[in-house]
Amino acid sequence: MSYGFMNIASTPSVRAAQAAMGADHLWQDFEGHREFDRFTDNEAAFIAERDSFYMATVSETGWPYVQHRGGPRGFLKVVDDRTLAFADYRGNRQYISTGNLAADDRACLFLMDYAGRARLKIYAHVEAVAPDADAALAQRVTVPGYKARLERIFRVRLEAFDWNCPQHITPRFTQQEVTEAVLPLRERLSTLETEIAGLRARLASGAAAA
Repeated sequence: MSYGFMNIASTPSVRAAQAAMGADHLWQDFEGHREFDRFTDNEAAFIAERDSFYMATVSETGWPYVQHRGGPRGFLKVVDDRTLAFADYRGNRQYISTGNLAADDRACLFLMDYAGRARLKIYAHVEAVAPDADAALAQRVTVPGYKARLERIFRVRLEAFDWNCPQHITPRFTQQEVTEAVLPLRERLSTLETEIAGLRARLASGAAAA
């Protein structure tokens, strides 16, 4: 049966490792269809909440390179059910991922939700698009108010994706997530402080009257 992500990942050496660990039957006897070759509303919502991801590419020498990409929440855009895109701003000017993708457009993206202990992994083909080559796409991926220079757009065409289990994902929380989590507590604290101030004022007024 079809299992899109594992169909790509299961090379002869991977299958040999699975067999050596007694896990080969899990994939040989897989029943059902798991192509995962189109993003659903579930993946689109997950992607829209991310403020970072990791992207792996491979050079002509065969050495892999993993790059962390970060930005405001939702900077990785879902263009359609098989396409993502994000702006590539000027950074340290090493251009390792850019060069690797020019030689081999295949990449793997890992999107992490540490707080929710979820991980979305994506096999894709990535192409660099000049900002003036697609004005509509450039406008869509540009972060308003971000002062860095937009050098290119990376358009990510989905090949297959899969979800990992939450085991071994240590929960971590961003500053924004912590702020959002404690907001109800801050609001409750403010209400209690107002009530206490009112009680103190009434007690002081009562004591003065006595």
